Amino acid sequence: MSGLFDVAIVGAGPVGLAAAIACKRAGLTYVVLEKGCVVNAIFEYPTYMTFFTTAPELEIGNHPMVTGHDKPDRRDALMYYRLVTQREGLNVRQYTEVTAVHAAPAGFTLEVETQDGTPGVVEARRVVVATGYYDNPLHIGIPGEDSENVSHYYTEAHPFMGLNVTVIGAGNSAADAALDLWRGGANVTMVVRAPELKSTIKYWVRPDLENRIKEGSIAAHFNSRVVEIHPGHVLVQREDGTTSRLPTHFTFALTGYRPDLSFLAGLNLATQPDECLVMSEHYESSVPGLFVVGSAGFAGKTNQVFIENGRHHATAAVTEIVRQLQDVREVAPLVR
Repeated sequence: MSGLFDVAIVGAGPVGLAAAIACKRAGLTYVVLEKGCVVNAIFEYPTYMTFFTTAPELEIGNHPMVTGHDKPDRRDALMYYRLVTQREGLNVRQYTEVTAVHAAPAGFTLEVETQDGTPGVVEARRVVVATGYYDNPLHIGIPGEDSENVSHYYTEAHPFMGLNVTVIGAGNSAADAALDLWRGGANVTMVVRAPELKSTIKYWVRPDLENRIKEGSIAAHFNSRVVEIHPGHVLVQREDGTTSRLPTHFTFALTGYRPDLSFLAGLNLATQPDECLVMSEHYESSVPGLFVVGSAGFAGKTNQVFIENGRHHATAAVTEIVRQLQDVREVAPLVR
């Protein structure tokens, strides 16, 4: 990984790939560093997940996404972003984790570690962070949360047929999981801290779930929280302080996710009261030359930044990088 790149992009999700395409078309030298596979977060989505949005809003680099559905599903997205990466010939280093970023005379030094544990260093004039948030679940902090029968990610219903499953949460992830589990033959109970389901649940999913709860197909405990998880049950505490045991074989704690920017700790990034980073209109952080695009910089607003708008962050950031580097080396105008 020798040599000085114009741009090092951390994260090969859709937003990171959009940044890579913009760099390539502007004539910048770049490398994309991804600790997992390309679009790793989408790979970790539920097996049969359908996106909220339509295909054109997920497209990057003017590559059309063609699907046989009204809305793309996980498989469509994986195939699309994989093909875009291949057709563009993007310089992506998969299974290469960035462990630290330091300021350096030429820009930045990034410490990396490959899948086999081999350390390395990447040097770049500018850094674009596009790590998202899906790989960093919000932990509840209760006894038993780290047990083998607990997961912060949902895949599919098949292994849970006929079993008691508790779903903690009331957002889109919890709603999708509860319905899929029920249709897969599981006995599903939801535990929700609020008095009702979140209003942000997809408009075609919410009434379906409300009707299943109303008819008793899916049990729901509102104004309640799980305070302990055991091998055969969870302990639920209601708002009035009383508790009860729910027989449970598996628990899905789908309580949300937050960006993990711990690898930037040494740069002392400025943040706002809502945990969002302080950034310019071009998504440059308080550290000159370090850009944060997509949901990574919006810890307090993760429900407002998606692929649909995050991909435009990437273009704005690279446009500004091109301007900044004009005096460093000759670069081509950015092709949108």
